[in-house]
Amino acid sequence: MLPRSGDVLHVTRAASVQFLRPIMFRVIRVLDWPTYDGWIWLDGYELNASGDAVNRRSIFVQREGLRQLRAAPEPRPHTVRPPRRPVARTPVRVG
Repeated sequence: MLPRSGDVLHVTRAASVQFLRPIMFRVIRVLDWPTYDGWIWLDGYELNASGDAVNRRSIFVQREGLRQLRAAPEPRPHTVRPPRRPVARTPVRVG
């Protein structure tokens, strides 16, 4: 699984030995730093039990060890608006 921006993950020891105590992590982005096969760098926020961000972190984890708790919402479709008419400008008398 390749995480997306906004995904909330449960990161445990299955993802990396550094996570003896599992954490919840909200992804900001997947970093494109060079890694070993199957490993990725994630930039995001560690969350507390109520889902509030408590620490910003970059973590190095195995993709296969990540468990998705909540997927990011689907992006809204782009709405196309008609072009705006230019505003008629008139001189203003000063003084």
